Amino acid sequence: MNTQINSLIENIEKIIVGKRDSIIKVVCAVLAEGHILIEDVPGVGKTRLVSALANSVDGKFNRIQLTPDIMPSDIVGFSMIDPQTRQMEYKQGAAMCNFLLADEINRASPKAQSSLLEVMEEHQVSLDGKTMQLPSPFMVLATQNPVETYGTYHLPEAQMDRFLMKISMGYPSAEEELDIITRSEQPAFTEKLSAVMSVEDVNAHIAAVKQVRCTENIKKYIVDLLNASRSSEFIKLGASPRAGIALLKASKAYAYINGRDYVVPDDVRAMTSCVLSHRLMLSPKGKSVYGGDPAAAMEQAASTVAVPIE
Repeated sequence: MNTQINSLIENIEKIIVGKRDSIIKVVCAVLAEGHILIEDVPGVGKTRLVSALANSVDGKFNRIQLTPDIMPSDIVGFSMIDPQTRQMEYKQGAAMCNFLLADEINRASPKAQSSLLEVMEEHQVSLDGKTMQLPSPFMVLATQNPVETYGTYHLPEAQMDRFLMKISMGYPSAEEELDIITRSEQPAFTEKLSAVMSVEDVNAHIAAVKQVRCTENIKKYIVDLLNASRSSEFIKLGASPRAGIALLKASKAYAYINGRDYVVPDDVRAMTSCVLSHRLMLSPKGKSVYGGDPAAAMEQAASTVAVPIE
C-alpha cells in the first residue's frame, strides 16, 4: 500500500474503530475525484468519519446541516451590494471548500438538493452570469438516515447518479464497540486530528491515479457487468454509462491504494457493489427475492459474468 495513503487511513482509524473497509472506500472516492453517499442508522459514526477525513487533510472543510428551510444560496452563495464600493459582491456559500459535508441530505427540499447538482458535476458555481471554480480537490460527502423518513425528500435518480459510490458502515462488533466506549473516556477522543497530508499531496495522488493502466479486457469486464445489471430479471433499471466510467475510476483508485499501477479484476469486483447498486431500481421480483436490497441483486448479476484473465 502507498505509504502516504496508508498514513491517511491509519490517522482516520484513530477516531473510527473497525471500519477500515469503509475508510478505504472513502479514500478511493477522494482519489477518483468522486462524491460519496453514506447511508446508515444514527450513531454509527457517519459524520465522524467525514470530519476525520477532512481533518487528516490540510484543506478547507465545511459542514451544512440540511433541513427543509435550507436555501440554495446557503450552498452556492449569493451576491449582495457592498456598502463601501456599491458594487455587487459574491458571498461564499458552504460549497466553496475542499470537503463539503452535506448532513442528512434527504431532509433538504428538492430546490436545495438540485443546487448541489452543478457543484457536484461541474465543480463550479454560477451566479449572476459569473462562474467561480471550486477549490481542488472538491468532494461532497453526504449522509442520510434510512429509517427516519418522515418529512424527508427522496433523492431523485439523477442526483443519486452523481455520487461515485454509496456505502453503509453498519454496527461495530462487540469487541470494537467496547473499544469505542473505552476510547470515549479518554481526553483525546474529542481532540481534532492532526493533518497528515496537504491538498497538494492529494492532487498529486489524484494525478497518479489517472495514470493507472487498465487493459481492454478489464474495460470489457466493466461493460459486461453493466450489461448484466440491465439484463437481470431482478433489476428494472440497470447501470448507466456514467456508472461504467465511475466504476473504472474507482477501480483505478483501489488499485493505486493497493500499491499497483494497473487494474486487476479483483479491483473491479471490490468496487462493483458500492459504485453500481445505488444507481439501480429493482423489479417486483427483485424486491421479493432480495428484500429491496439492490446490492444483493447486483452481486447476483455480477456472479454471472465471466472474470477475464489479466
